[in-house]
Amino acid sequence: MEMRTTLRRKLREIQDDILFMGSMVEKAILRSVDSLKKRDLVLARTVIDDDAKINEKRFDIENKCIQLIATQQPVADYLRIIITGLYIATELERIGDYALGIARITIMLGDEPPLKPLIDIPRMAEKTVDMLHRSLDAAVHRDVEAAKNIMAEDDEVDNLYDQVFRELLTYMAEDPKTINRATRLIWVAHNLERSADRVTNICERVIYVVTGKMEELQTSKY
Repeated sequence: MEMRTTLRRKLREIQDDILFMGSMVEKAILRSVDSLKKRDLVLARTVIDDDAKINEKRFDIENKCIQLIATQQPVADYLRIIITGLYIATELERIGDYALGIARITIMLGDEPPLKPLIDIPRMAEKTVDMLHRSLDAAVHRDVEAAKNIMAEDDEVDNLYDQVFRELLTYMAEDPKTINRATRLIWVAHNLERSADRVTNICERVIYVVTGKMEELQTSKY
């Protein structure tokens, strides 16, 4: 009985760590795109510096999960929860890497004149962060229906990516001098599209932890 009580307490601690890490990643995404939109190199460097903290939090969660498996010998539902925590921490770290990449692109662009007003890319960031926040909430509440609904919304991010891609190709075709800037904006959009895909992976794990079934329910078209 005491062992089960300790296990549940440790699981709550890991859950809190994952939510905190999620908030760090959400902030990184929004800040990275904001730095690009405003050409704020100081903010971009802040995102780059803070990535180490995201990585550190991931390793901390992994260590806690591994230690819990070793000392508590969880079975069935408890083991699925721990494995899912490990997986979600990894996905969050990778989304953080995408934010890092966007911040680095901001640095690369430096003081080059903006190619165009950024409209759809910030929309992609906001949608991705919203999906991420709700996916972690679904994980906490073991909400399968919410997870499935969030996965379906990935199409919205994909459609925005298609729109950005086509528009930037038009710029490059009309004026070869824009190729460098347009290509880097395409990289930004791609990073956000892949971030949303990572969110769908988290949702798949939410479904797994409840049902015990490992399924790939949605595949990216990219």
